[in-house]
This record gives sequence, C-alpha cells and structure tokens, in this order.
Amino acid sequence: MFKKVLIANRGEIALRVIVACRELGIKTVAVYSEADENSLHVKYADEDVCIGPPRSADSYLNVPAIISAAEITGADAIHPGYGFLSESAYLAEVCEACHIRFIGPDPNVIKLMGDKARARRAMKKAGVPMLPGSDGPVDSEEAAKVAKDIGYPVIIKAVAGGGGRGMRVVRAAADLGNALRTAQREAEAAFGVGDVYVEKYLENPRHIEFQVLGDHHGNLVHLGERECSIQRRHQKLLEESPASPLTDKVRRKMGNLVVDAAKAVQYTNAGTFEFLMDQDGKFSFMEVNTRLQVEHPVTEMVTGIDIVKEQIRIAAGERLSFKQSEVTFTGHAIECRINAEDPDTFAPSPGVIHAFSVPGGPGVRIDTAAHSECTISPYYDSMIAKIIVHGRDRQEAIARMRRTLEMTVIEGIKTSVPLQLKIINDPDFAAAKLNTGFMDRYTATPTPAAGSFAEAS
Repeated sequence: MFKKVLIANRGEIALRVIVACRELGIKTVAVYSEADENSLHVKYADEDVCIGPPRSADSYLNVPAIISAAEITGADAIHPGYGFLSESAYLAEVCEACHIRFIGPDPNVIKLMGDKARARRAMKKAGVPMLPGSDGPVDSEEAAKVAKDIGYPVIIKAVAGGGGRGMRVVRAAADLGNALRTAQREAEAAFGVGDVYVEKYLENPRHIEFQVLGDHHGNLVHLGERECSIQRRHQKLLEESPASPLTDKVRRKMGNLVVDAAKAVQYTNAGTFEFLMDQDGKFSFMEVNTRLQVEHPVTEMVTGIDIVKEQIRIAAGERLSFKQSEVTFTGHAIECRINAEDPDTFAPSPGVIHAFSVPGGPGVRIDTAAHSECTISPYYDSMIAKIIVHGRDRQEAIARMRRTLEMTVIEGIKTSVPLQLKIINDPDFAAAKLNTGFMDRYTATPTPAAGSFAEAS
C-alpha cells in the first residue's frame, strides 16, 4: 500500500480523497493555488504545497508543478479527483515516467476514451449499441453526407469534447454548415483540437450511466446505474440510483454488457459508461468517463462500497475486495449539487459565505469544503456542496432530500438550493417522469454571458 498520496485537486473532492486515505492509514499531500491557501483540504492534509497563482492553467492544470510537489514530498501516488487533470493521459504518462503511481486508468485507455470518435469505434466493436453517426472526424462535405443518410436532427460533437462544449444540435440541412464551423471553433478553443463528428440526435432521452471498477488481475465488476437526466446545458444538477425505469433483468443485462466492453479495452480502476435511453427503453452508447464521477456517492450509498478506497487499493496493485456476486443494491439514493449561483438566472455568485449549516440526520451525507466565513472564488467551478440522501425507497429519499434542503442555511451568496427544491417538489420528478429536457421548464431566462465562473473543477 502507498505511504503517501498527493491529491491533484481542490474542494470537496480533495477532502473526499483525504478521508479515504486516512481510513487506509495513508499520509496525504494537498496542492493549492494562492486563492485556496486557507481551504479545508489544505488544513486537513498532512502536508501542503502551493503550486501557483489562482488561475487554473497556472496551478491545478500545471503538470510540472504538481509532479514537483509529489517529488519534493515523496508521494508514492497521485489521485486526480475529477475535473482538472483527472482525464489527462499526459499526467498519467508523466507519473509513469517519474515512478509515481497515477490513481486511474492506463494512459492508453484514457487516450482511447478521450477521443470520442475512437471510443465509439472501440465500443461498437465490443458489441455496445450505438446511435447512427460518422465513424470519425468529418469535414463539411462528409458531415452533410452522414446527416442526410441518418436523417435530421443530428448533433455535432467535439472529438475531444465534454461539458457541452463543441456541441451543436442541427435540425435542418440549411443550418449544418454554420453549426459545424461554430462547433469546430469551440472545440479548438476549449480542447486544442477542432475535430468533430456527427451523430443522430435523440429528443429528450434519459441519461443513464453505469459505474465499473477493475483491478490489474483481470477482475472487473459493475456497481449498477445512476440516473443523470436532470441537467442544464449538459451539466448534471441531480443524480439518483437506481434509475426508476430499469428492471433487475435490464440492470443485469446492461451491467454485463459494460463489464464485457470494459474488459475488451483492458479497463482498470474506476470508470463510467454513459448511455442515452429512448422512450422505448433502448440504450445507445454516449461516452466513457475515465475518472471518478461527481455523483459517485449515490452509488456508494446503495451498495455500501467505498469507491475511492477501491481506486487506491487497485492502483497499489491489490485485487478488488469483492466479487460481482457480492454487490447488492439497497434502497434509493439522491444527490443534489449545490452551486454558488442565482437559482433563477444562473448568474454566478462568488463571495464570502457568512453562515453555512446543512442538517444531518438519518440517511443524510454532506460532501463539501464550504463553511462559515469561507470565500467562494470566481476562479473555479461553482459547485460548493453535494447533499446526498438515502432512503428505503425513492419516496423516502425524496422526503429526506426535501427536508434537508428546506433546513439548509447558506447566507452571503446565492445558491441553487431553491432550484433544487423546485425540482424535488415537481410532480413529474415525484412520478419519475424524467428526461434531459426536464429543466427546460425552469430555464426560460437566459444565462448572462459575462462574469461566469472559470472552467469546471
């Protein structure tokens, strides 16, 4: 087992990794930007190193600074958390070259799944159901041919994309050229690669994802699914497990399918296979996230498995501590992301929190690095807390989430708590009538273009 792990991240996920390391008896190193000098992850780590100014590019995305911090402190391994460098094959390769263990998949797998077009081909070869689309990057002429063949509407996606950037829905041939150029420019600006591909667009599907874990001894399991259909601009707001429309039979079938697909690409550590499900219950592959997910706690709540500790054990060369037959699903869990933003306009709301109180009680878990008199910086992602609840069934979980949100006190900044309450109290949410268009009813007011938070962490 490792003696010391450096956490190449900040906020609640850095604290989450510190918690797992403490339970495993591992020392931790926090890295921080000048804006995060007084953050809780710095306070609770055994050691800390400042890696640069507030801007992410100069600190949390600065690979040489992070590697230097690991070497100076003698860290055996680096956990990237989520966001920032968590899906960086380059960081994983540098770690390998420096004899530091990267707590995540092999860099070749990260590269494969990071290229959405190559990932589609690999998953298609493995027998995973696909939406019709191009086999790789397209230019304007190829895009027009593919779109005509598969029929409109289509969606243009960045090959190196994520988070809704480099993505455009096209409903008519006359709009394809402009949408393609816009998506290419966005992709180039966001990812440094302007390549895009074309895929059939599903109107308001459900977003269902499966969690997998694999060790270096050939053992690979799935931990069931999460429903992530409540989202705005492709950014998830609320997640739950299990997904209401799935029967045990479908869960086993899809779980076995993703395990076989993961084995086909020699997947190790934690990963998430994401799908769109149409109104007929048909699944289509979307992407694989080669990292820990923000919403991993809902899976931990229904399975009782600590995914972060398993990640660390796997990276240290240990076998999975359980078999697929030992994975059981109990009750229902819901996670609400609490963001520092106006609940009506979604305008960012950085500043100082003057009061912070989120009630606990049976079945309630709070993952956060926020506290009274802390500063929410404009430099990073707006999420300040995750409220996770567990109940015997979905109805009890909803009731627990409702009372927790109602009793939450956060003063000094605006937050998304009122919006989450609207969602929880919505009759369609109560009836599990969900799809990716659910939030349209709450987002009539356009989001201000200026003053937004920096890139997601």
